[in-house]
Amino acid sequence: MITKQAITAFSSIHTPFYYYDIELLKKTLDIYTSYIKKFNYNAHYAVKANAEPKILQIIQKAGLGADCVSGNEVSLAIKSGFSPSKIVYAGVGKSDKEIKTALKAGIFGFNCESVPEIKVINDLAAGMGKVARISLRVNPDIDAHTHKYISTGRKEDKFGVSPWEFQAVADELRNFKNIKMIGLHFHVGSQITDMSVFPMLCKMIEQLQQWFIDHDINIENLNLGGGLGVDYENPTKNPIANFKDYFELIHKHLIVRPGQKVHFEPGRAIVAQCGDLISRVLYVKIGQKMKFVILDAGMNDLIRPALYQAVHAIDNLTSDKKPLKYDVVGPVCESSDKFAHAILLPETQRGDLFAIHTAGAYGQVMAMKYNQRDLAKAYYSDEILKK
Repeated sequence: MITKQAITAFSSIHTPFYYYDIELLKKTLDIYTSYIKKFNYNAHYAVKANAEPKILQIIQKAGLGADCVSGNEVSLAIKSGFSPSKIVYAGVGKSDKEIKTALKAGIFGFNCESVPEIKVINDLAAGMGKVARISLRVNPDIDAHTHKYISTGRKEDKFGVSPWEFQAVADELRNFKNIKMIGLHFHVGSQITDMSVFPMLCKMIEQLQQWFIDHDINIENLNLGGGLGVDYENPTKNPIANFKDYFELIHKHLIVRPGQKVHFEPGRAIVAQCGDLISRVLYVKIGQKMKFVILDAGMNDLIRPALYQAVHAIDNLTSDKKPLKYDVVGPVCESSDKFAHAILLPETQRGDLFAIHTAGAYGQVMAMKYNQRDLAKAYYSDEILKK
């Protein structure tokens, strides 16, 4: 939550910048880890959601492992204090260099997405005198009812191994002396708010793992990935994701056999609501049909609205005048550089401070220097509010 004290502090900081509410992040982690401990689950934070060093250190201290999707993320996780024994590494296109980095580090395991990938990992592990632990990422053909760019579990998506390939995997595993299969991995999408998806996933997991059990392949670990959505429209009202219903549904519907361990890979649900993009108004432009608020933050700072047509709640932090309708846009030379269309905001003028909320996930981490714009810096509530 952005307080009056924070707004006062913002006035002296060069915009745009990312502001992180550390108290909210820690509260979110406290609630999340309480359910992890209650049900004896394991969690690996999805580094791709937000890789700011301070954010990573706080998450690591909360006891989570790391879910990585590149060799550099593996290295960053280790540098940030995550134990290699709690690091999982996923991705459809792991390079030889990245695989070697992970093997050398001694990570918990690879989430593998194809037979050719498993073969490459086996060969590289053999050359290094190591045995690679892998979980097979399964494509369960479930529509998570989310944006097509972040849906990953349908049969037409590039991710995972389909059931018709199981026999080929089983045959190859017998020949791979430097591979140990330790489990199955599932991830059906991101920003899932339809809770019915998760019981459906649990039912599918039981059907799919039964094939391996019937073929004498032991499944030690079940990794359900992440995907739980957050409230982008009302972040102040719902600052913490619905962990209660999520975990209770999983616990009720997932069949866990004796000795099996259950893993999750939360990302957005942990960090999204603790981050805001703070920007100043450069100009208010009056068009024939619409008034435009032109910010000094653009799609290079927060690409989600342009890439996913994502909607973020936006507030004018410094005006309490009568509300008017505005399009909120950025300065980048692209028509897609737009944060909101025809939204009600207090009457706005040059210099007003704006907050684009729920920007803690896939915000700063996806920023770029398009148009050679400067990258927005990060500021933290526990630092700037002390000054």
